[in-house]
Amino acid sequence: MKYVAIAFGALFCATVAGAQPAKPMFGEWGVDLNNMDKMVKPGDDFFLYADGAWLKQATIPPDRTSTGSFDELEIRSENRMKDIVQELEARSYGQLDAEGKKLRDLYDAFEDTKAIEANGLKPARRDLAYLASLKTYADIAGAMGAPDRGTDSLFGGRIAPDPKNPRVYVLMLTQSGLGLPDRDYYLRTDKEIVATREAYRKYLASMLVLIGAKNATARADAVFNLETEIAKLHWPAADRRDADKTYNPMTFAELEAYAPGFPWAAFFAAEGLSAKDASGNPRHVIVRENTAIAPMAKLFAATPVPVWRDWLTLHYLHTMSAYLPKRFDDTDFAFYGKVLNGQDQQLDRATRGVHLLDRRLGHPLGKLYVAKYFPPAAKAKAEELVANLLKAYDADIRTIDWMTDATKQKALEKLHAFTPHIGYPDTWRDYSGLVIRRNDLIGDIERSDLFEWKYRLNRIDQPVDRNEWFMTPPTINAYYTPVFNSIFFPAAILQPPFFDPNADDAVNYGGIGAVIGHEISHGFDDQGSKYDGSGMLRSWWTDQDRKNFEERTAALGAQYDGYEALPGLFVNGKLTMGENIGDLSGLSISLKAYHLSLNGKPAPVLGGFTGDQRFFLSYGQIWRDKTRDGALRAQVLSNPHSPAHFRVDGATRNIDAWYDAFNVQPGDKYYLPPDKRVRLW
Repeated sequence: MKYVAIAFGALFCATVAGAQPAKPMFGEWGVDLNNMDKMVKPGDDFFLYADGAWLKQATIPPDRTSTGSFDELEIRSENRMKDIVQELEARSYGQLDAEGKKLRDLYDAFEDTKAIEANGLKPARRDLAYLASLKTYADIAGAMGAPDRGTDSLFGGRIAPDPKNPRVYVLMLTQSGLGLPDRDYYLRTDKEIVATREAYRKYLASMLVLIGAKNATARADAVFNLETEIAKLHWPAADRRDADKTYNPMTFAELEAYAPGFPWAAFFAAEGLSAKDASGNPRHVIVRENTAIAPMAKLFAATPVPVWRDWLTLHYLHTMSAYLPKRFDDTDFAFYGKVLNGQDQQLDRATRGVHLLDRRLGHPLGKLYVAKYFPPAAKAKAEELVANLLKAYDADIRTIDWMTDATKQKALEKLHAFTPHIGYPDTWRDYSGLVIRRNDLIGDIERSDLFEWKYRLNRIDQPVDRNEWFMTPPTINAYYTPVFNSIFFPAAILQPPFFDPNADDAVNYGGIGAVIGHEISHGFDDQGSKYDGSGMLRSWWTDQDRKNFEERTAALGAQYDGYEALPGLFVNGKLTMGENIGDLSGLSISLKAYHLSLNGKPAPVLGGFTGDQRFFLSYGQIWRDKTRDGALRAQVLSNPHSPAHFRVDGATRNIDAWYDAFNVQPGDKYYLPPDKRVRLW
């Protein structure tokens, strides 16, 4: 096959003739060599080789659960959002447009802790009285479905494209109901988990005491015991990733027959959903964890209404704690921050305030963020970069030896149908219908919840907006949406160390190139590969190709199962499968793209490092990370991403060029014989 040359050099390193080239942010060519621990053999632990010196001296700030590349960008993004807020505050109120007033009013309401303390529980009395008045199971179900009460639900509902008909929206129903991060926190017997459970019990009782509840300990124990029973019925996190198992369409009537015991009619009525669609046909709901939903409905009917009232009240207090007096906020943080994640102190109020704006008014804030920090030239440069990675995937798919031509053709069709979205949405949302009042913080939160729910509810019988973003521009992340067959890169991640226009090409390929490759690969991971180029959930593989693929991914999962994140706590290769495939595939494809960009010429040696060495070092350093044990435990038990340490070591050890670049030999800890290395894309 004739490869297409991919020239990043003009993108990254162009300078005006005769001008002094601008320097990269890190080092002479984009990598901070002072972070390395050269006493560690690359084959024994490449993460420590690339980041070991940094790791030894890195200190996690007391108000953070981790420190590293992502955290540094997060702080940079927070400071930029604070600058935007300060600019709004500096202008006279009358000079602000409607969106600027909403941003300023919500921020000021959150920051006015004197008013919050003076008001006490008064702003929440209406909700607390409502919850205390619930008398029947239908009342409880209605409260669970209410989008404007700050309440939680035993069943989570969201409106999203139908995976088997991605041009229309449908209601998705999923298991919910826990106050701890995952079912494992209720069921495992590790001493750390047992201690966390006991702290959670005390937290529940403390929150009830704060509102003057009688018999707080006994009532908290009843809520905890209820959640334990819910946890026993929940699907494990790894099973919830399965796109086939979680697609179980039912009409509302079929759901009521399948899972009796829960007042579905009251629940859906509170959400504003009718049993028929706009055409008069029975409305369908996609039930995800179907075998959990039916016994959960049975448990609902077997649990006394007073226990459900307390459950709703406690979940409400957790949701609203940041908007209530300090005693509630501090009690909530003492458990969720300190005990659960090991965080020593809260983020300062101003930082929490800009995060609130990002969550609640993401488009008005994002619009200002983009105008100030993401010029059109940066967007154009990133768009060209993504296009080059797609070309590298095209070249790779045509030459892989384990896939038949028939499936290759389908894979290429899907690849060519990819839609990249860079920086920010093409169309900003209209927030004119959202009322924000400077003196009504809890009301602002609840009106925001209702505004968001109605925004989605009003589209349920409408065509799907395939350009919709689910992250805001200041977000340090990226993602792939299988039903859109689209990749999204918010503006804030397109900066050093991931992307530096003044860095060496190899560094950018190992950084943002690997990230882009990772997101593209989600269209071809163990679950994304079940969707075709139009975003429809359907099989497009031959049986033999799927078998070949699953043999390779099973071997990859087995590798990750052996990685010990904390003493006795191992990575779950099944839960993290999609992200592990993304890391390996993205790194492989970006390396191929880098080689293609050289146009047959040898890469220069810079600072004694070859092009491939710089590429892998860059990848190692974008995952520079140090995390508190509590947060790391929560990640391993409930998050589909492997810890950063194993995102580096787990991917590199499966790539032949890494062995050549660093002379990795048998006997090195992470050495794999060639026949044991997993090769996908």
